[in-house]
Amino acid sequence: MQAIIAEKASQAQALAAPFRHVKKGTHIEIAPCATFPDGALLAWCSGHLFEIVPPHEMDPKLKRWHLETLPMIPETFKYKVIPSKTSRFKAVKDIIRNPAVTEIISAGDPAREGELIVQLVVRMSGINKPMRRLWVSSLTPRAVEQAFANLRPIEETMPLYHEAMARSYADWLIGMNASRAYTLLIQSKTKGAGRDVYAVGRVQTPTLALVVKRERDILDFVSRPFYEVVASFKMDNAVYEGKWVKEKETRFAEKEAAEAVRDECIGKEAEVFKVKTENKPVPPPAFHSLSTLQALANKRFNFSPKKTLEITQSLYERSLVTYPRTDSNHVNPEEAAAFPAILSKLSALEPYKKWASETTRSIMSDKRYVDSKKVSDHYAILPTEKVPAFGSISGDEQKIYDIIVRSLIAAHYEPALFAHSTIQTAIGSHMFITNGKRLIEPGWRPVLFEKEKDDVLLPEVKEGQRGTAEDVKVVEGKTVPPKRYTEGELITAMKNVGYTMDDKELGSVLKSVSGLGEESTRSNIIERLKQLDYMKVEEHRVVPTAKAFVLMDAVDNTLLASPELTGRWEQRLKEIGKGKAPANVFIEQSKRLAQKIVQDAVEHSSSWTFDAPAKQEPSSNQPLGSCPRCSSPVVDKGKFYGCSAYQSSKCGFILSKKMLGKSISATNMKKLLKTGKTNLIKGFKGKRPFDAYLIWKDKKEGTVQFQFKTQRSN
Repeated sequence: MQAIIAEKASQAQALAAPFRHVKKGTHIEIAPCATFPDGALLAWCSGHLFEIVPPHEMDPKLKRWHLETLPMIPETFKYKVIPSKTSRFKAVKDIIRNPAVTEIISAGDPAREGELIVQLVVRMSGINKPMRRLWVSSLTPRAVEQAFANLRPIEETMPLYHEAMARSYADWLIGMNASRAYTLLIQSKTKGAGRDVYAVGRVQTPTLALVVKRERDILDFVSRPFYEVVASFKMDNAVYEGKWVKEKETRFAEKEAAEAVRDECIGKEAEVFKVKTENKPVPPPAFHSLSTLQALANKRFNFSPKKTLEITQSLYERSLVTYPRTDSNHVNPEEAAAFPAILSKLSALEPYKKWASETTRSIMSDKRYVDSKKVSDHYAILPTEKVPAFGSISGDEQKIYDIIVRSLIAAHYEPALFAHSTIQTAIGSHMFITNGKRLIEPGWRPVLFEKEKDDVLLPEVKEGQRGTAEDVKVVEGKTVPPKRYTEGELITAMKNVGYTMDDKELGSVLKSVSGLGEESTRSNIIERLKQLDYMKVEEHRVVPTAKAFVLMDAVDNTLLASPELTGRWEQRLKEIGKGKAPANVFIEQSKRLAQKIVQDAVEHSSSWTFDAPAKQEPSSNQPLGSCPRCSSPVVDKGKFYGCSAYQSSKCGFILSKKMLGKSISATNMKKLLKTGKTNLIKGFKGKRPFDAYLIWKDKKEGTVQFQFKTQRSN
């Protein structure tokens, strides 16, 4: 008899569904059949049943945190049952130990963590029986039966177990030691930090660095006016507008220069210099990986990445979509061969009747979708042949299912065709450009978009045609700071961090490992950063807290703040997962790295000045004024001013003490808090030095902007 060990109860039910079975309390019994001649017992875990023993349980001396006890380097790592899952482990262990069981089938999720969950349970049961691996990316009955008929040797997936073990050991070494070191050192330097714990992690800390860097870019941003020249042309019966352009630049920094161009052009003869129309096809979007699905759901529905993953996982466990934790946007030819049947079934579902039944092409030979070379362990997220009644799934599930279904349907339509038109109009030596865009063939677009943007239509004019610049005006605008990340944009930034690196070799490494974290872990990283009070979500955008700035100042210019550590690490772990590198060597290197991180933190801490007030400035416990958000006192916190109620009410008001190379004195901070405007501060360093006041941009949010001497407050 065989014992099947699934990762969770819903998965176990799906694995039993194709066979005659009966649930017996804590397990499922599958009756003898062609696949299981002697029948089978099916048990399930409840996610991870074990955790690495914490330091103080390895050695009671480690219960109290002291720098002298760091780094903590266990000779061997020990595991213990998670207390809340003791009964579940007993149920699985009883099945594994059943004398009638002669073989164990590992049936966790088809990924690294699924491998670890099941194999660790078997190992901790003290049983050594033959094992094979079930590998299935869709839980439909047909897919499950095929997977059971093609079980893999356990040796084939064992490297994934070694990779997961190495990852968990190394993350423990870095996280436990770095978190204790930085917490103790920051607490010793920061009077206002209370007893905050500064958790540090290989992926979470460089992710937080992205958020803090963006916030600093916003704080340091200087809004500058710019000017554009717009002309209204009349060419016989054709009337249109054009924008001045020179070498692709349309903006003037100085108003006087824009006005000079206006004066040279107004009322003058104009000539159509060039007319160009180009038809550009736009193919349907790629299939979804988890990160693209999370980004779109966040943009469209404000779903957090965690929520999107949970919903998609639920749809997967109900056999409605394929495995969600995938980084691929492609499928193999074998999966693509099933698309016609899936589309046929979708055409019976009310929202998709028209689109699924009227597809216009096959994508079997389209490498944008079907390419075995671009499929790793799992293919893109797609609907299965099991089509639900919409009343059987929740409203949020319908939203995610709809995105996935429409991506498949849209791929089976022709590209959309747009006509891009450009008119270049000359007034003497000055050139003006007018752009238009018109949808010629909608192709796939109606499948995804209910309403199209209005076409920007240009008049019919010919090259050489002459007319008049009847009106020319100067239009003033202002540069705007970068926006804070949404959670979906942060997921994308984590994945694409390799494309923004100045170090090309490191960028290449990060591209090869898909950036920071993995598809399955990025949403957890973001949730953990929120739980640790490093950041929060306000108006759907991610805002770092004062605590985040303190940690980033401490880890500045270290491996912990850079994507380099996680990039190199992921590269080696993937080699372990493919059986190309030994796990034990990696773990030994991680032990040495943990030691170095602690040493570096101690050495660097001598230069930290979190709460050290500048000369003649009030000490950090002297109020400077009332917080614009909550009215609590604002105090000097070293490298920034912040709300003193951070500990009690988690008010996140902060203002950097240095902007564009210029220090913001406590005197000016007091005046800003009292009157809403600082004294004139001279010597800000933009493209050229400038003088400005600081005033509130949004007092309720506590954000500031520059006011130049020529401006008036509203």
